[in-house]
Amino acid sequence: MFRRLANLFRGFMSLFVSGIEKANPRALIEAEKENLRHQIGRFNESLANHAAFVERLMRQTKTQEKQESELAAKTAAHLKLGHRQVAGQYALQLKNLREQLEENRSQLEAAEVTYKKLVKARDVSVREAQQKIDALKRMISEAEMLEAQAELQEMAQGMITSIGGSGDTLARVEEYLTERRDHAAGRARVAAGAVDTNQVDLMEAEQEALGDQALAEFASAYGLDMPAPEVTADASSDVAAAPPVAAPIKDMGPSGNA
Repeated sequence: MFRRLANLFRGFMSLFVSGIEKANPRALIEAEKENLRHQIGRFNESLANHAAFVERLMRQTKTQEKQESELAAKTAAHLKLGHRQVAGQYALQLKNLREQLEENRSQLEAAEVTYKKLVKARDVSVREAQQKIDALKRMISEAEMLEAQAELQEMAQGMITSIGGSGDTLARVEEYLTERRDHAAGRARVAAGAVDTNQVDLMEAEQEALGDQALAEFASAYGLDMPAPEVTADASSDVAAAPPVAAPIKDMGPSGNA
């Protein structure tokens, strides 16, 4: 029973973590980059230990090569002097040293080859990991760009299907404004019909008569001839039938008898 509950709990946690991972791919990439840096650090530490081993072999090989030269010289010198027993001891030491030297040279060569392979493997692994990370970053950017394009297209499609239809906001606004405009036009028409046009025409005729009278007085005072009134097309026949107007008596200021 407890095992089943534990499995169920692990399943829920796995789903929860998977959902978080899907929602945050950049965080996963950063975590992998940090993990890669940690692994590179550990690998470099092991590689440094191997390089130290190679350095010890190289130093030991050089020391043994120097000892080989010294033992060979001592063996030859004692052999020339006839010290057979001493020369034999040096010869035995030289033989053992050469065997050790040969073994160390073989180990050094193998260690050098291994070191170069490890360095190459590290560089290749890091390069491949970096390429994968860069590819994932490009995929994330491409996915975000495509998601943005899809969202814009969906918005555009929604606008096309919603704008202009019956019952939408713009149609209601147009209906309200049309009704408001018609109502204002009706009010203006009613107001125009309520104006007394007869009174307006009477005031206009009175103003025109006063203007003609003032003009006649001005012409009489300065001895000018009054011009004939303007004849319109409708009143041309009436003007033709009207009798000629007598010329006014010119009066240019004070009397000339003075």
